[in-house]
Amino acid sequence: MYDRVNDFTAVKITLASPNDIRAWSYGEVKKPETINYRTYRPEKDGLFCERIFGPERDYECACGKYRGT
Repeated sequence: MYDRVNDFTAVKITLASPNDIRAWSYGEVKKPETINYRTYRPEKDGLFCERIFGPERDYECACGKYRGT
């Protein structure tokens, strides 16, 4: 099963360029807040914003209006 583990002679890891990082990004953190202590939901435009990192629950938007099956 693991016969091919030793087939590699070397692994090369390099830093990503600034242009690569910008291409991977989805948004910008504008507030230092993380999570609302009353609702335990991510703050809008905060460090854990759903627009940047994706929805908290699959197939459901942040407002709760659209829900998938």
